[in-house]
Amino acid sequence: MMYGTLAHYYDALVKDEDASMAWVAFIEQHVKKGKVLELACGSGEITIALAKKGYEMHASDLSAEMIKVAKQKPGADIVEWNVMDMRNMAMQECYDGILCLCDSFNYLLKNSEVEQLFQDVYDHLKSDGCFVVDMHSMDRLAEFTEEYNEAGHAYDVDIQWTIQSEEDRIYQNFAFYYPDGTMDLEQHIQRVYEPKYILAALRQVGFEVSVYTDFIHKGICEGEKQFYICRRK
Repeated sequence: MMYGTLAHYYDALVKDEDASMAWVAFIEQHVKKGKVLELACGSGEITIALAKKGYEMHASDLSAEMIKVAKQKPGADIVEWNVMDMRNMAMQECYDGILCLCDSFNYLLKNSEVEQLFQDVYDHLKSDGCFVVDMHSMDRLAEFTEEYNEAGHAYDVDIQWTIQSEEDRIYQNFAFYYPDGTMDLEQHIQRVYEPKYILAALRQVGFEVSVYTDFIHKGICEGEKQFYICRRK
């Protein structure tokens, strides 16, 4: 399962407080204080930071292990946590804002999943509500044409991972080596989408859309990520 084993070591490997604070500042620019749902919230770093800023945060993730990790953090008690697949937004509430951050969107591998998510998000936003979603830029595919390798160590566990792109996919493979000689393997697959398709799909359901690249550059330009600010009319 994605983010099964990795959930326990995720923060030790990739936690970046500066990046989290950049996200919080970006959200504050575009999403008014109110009831906000974060999809694929991961270990909850950004979620809790937003809650401390005064947002009424509701957070969900497909991985029960990730939600378990998030609930153990200081400040987690001011967030409502749920295990939920963003491909099936089974709730009755509407929100002032909905977030899908940190390239979580790229785990959707089919056009039908993308289009269903955009429709579900639109349907669960209040009037003038805002959907903020980021995703890998097309440049990321070129970055990983040749296999990238990295290694780390967390809680007495040696961890190795590789990243490689093929066509419109990015494959990440993790190996966890335990002190007793056993190991676990975990694979993550993401799909990178053409911005033209994303813009058309968002507008098709009724969103007004503006785009940034890497937080600060307006429009679609060279960079690691595109950020789509989508407002329900």
